[in-house]
Parts: sequence; C-alpha cells; structure tokens
Amino acid sequence: MSLKIENLECRIAATNILRSCSLEVGQNEVVCLIGRNGAGKSSILKSIIGLYPCQTGKIIFDDQDITNLTSHERVKAGIAYAPEDSRLFPELTVEENIQIGFWITSKTERSGSFDLEKAFHIFPAIEKLTKRRADTLSGGEKKMVSISRALALCPSLVLLDESFEGLSPLVVNAFSEAMKNMKKDLGVSILLAESNIHNASLVAERSFIIDRGEIIFEGSPSEILENEKLLKLVGK
Repeated sequence: MSLKIENLECRIAATNILRSCSLEVGQNEVVCLIGRNGAGKSSILKSIIGLYPCQTGKIIFDDQDITNLTSHERVKAGIAYAPEDSRLFPELTVEENIQIGFWITSKTERSGSFDLEKAFHIFPAIEKLTKRRADTLSGGEKKMVSISRALALCPSLVLLDESFEGLSPLVVNAFSEAMKNMKKDLGVSILLAESNIHNASLVAERSFIIDRGEIIFEGSPSEILENEKLLKLVGK
C-alpha cells in the first residue's frame, strides 16, 4: 500500500473542512477524488502534503506515519504535489522551473532516473518550450511544467490537483496519455483531484466521491457514470 488515510479531520478557523475522511492509494495505482468545487478535494491533497494541519486521524505512507511530518519531510519521503494553479516561477524558463525539482532532489537521499528527456516523453509539447518564460505559457502548458517539476522530485506518489481543468478535449486526451505513461514508465502512484468524472474515467482505476468534506462513495469510475444519483452528487 502506497498511501492510507484514516479518519482524517482538518479544521481551519474553527470550521471543519474535512470530516473523518479515509481513502487508500495502492502502489502504481491511479485513484481519483471526485467532487464539486468546494467539496474538499484540494483540502485533502494539501493535508497529505502537509500544507493543512490535521486535528485527528492518520496519514500513512509506505508504512510510515507521516501525519506530523513537515511538508519538506513528506517530499523527502516520496510525495510530490502539483497544485491547481501550477505555482511556477513566472520569470524563470520552463527548463529552469523543472530544474528546481532536480536541485531539490539533489539535496535529499532520493534518487531516480527521471530527467528532461523523460519529461519530454511524458509531455512532448514542452520540448520546444524549454527557453520560454513561464509567464508566457498557456494554462495547459503551465500544468505540464508543474507536473514535470513534481516528477523531478523522483516521487513514488504524485498528487495532482485539477490537472484537467480548463483544457480542450484534445489536450485532455494528451494529459490522460501522460498520466498512463507516468504510471507505466515511472512506476508512480497518482491521486488525482478532479471535478469532471468523464475526464477522471480516462485514467482512474478507482474513485472516491467527496461531498462537504466527507468521503461518501468508493468504487470504479464506471459505477459513478452508470448511477444517476452519484452523477448528481458530482454535478454531472
């Protein structure tokens, strides 16, 4: 088992944003967390990477309790995070943004074979963009660079927040192929937060529905697509 969350609760400014959430991501598995905007998807990812504190519950990663570790300690343990807004350094080039991931990895005990050539294999479109400043990129291009930077950390688990959001159908297909290649060629596990079940079904093997901070369903994407009540819950 790569990741296991047990009865996770998170409170910000006296408001419970996560309530007794439990989920699992297996080794080399793609799992999707589905929910409407504001349902708690991003909050779970931020709790896993250590940006949000947990009041109760546990986060177990590769048989280690990481609940009280700092974010950088979780990165050293093998978790990488690509946020919804990409968070690139705007004045740096595409290559320089990705190189930051390699530099961070060089300061840890992690090792791996991921390099720029592998980034180009996962996202062929960025090969011609290496000298472009990040603030000149489209939204989809920024997401590609953000995910490549996360992969440069040589993780065993990647957290992807709304990677499909705002993409054209053509780019959605390219991203779904990239995620499949991440799993096949890099051997990583992926936890994807997504509001569109149709996009999630392109890559996910299992899905969890979150609503108002609670996990209310676990099953395959096809089970959601075939159930009108579940589709209404996720807003599709």
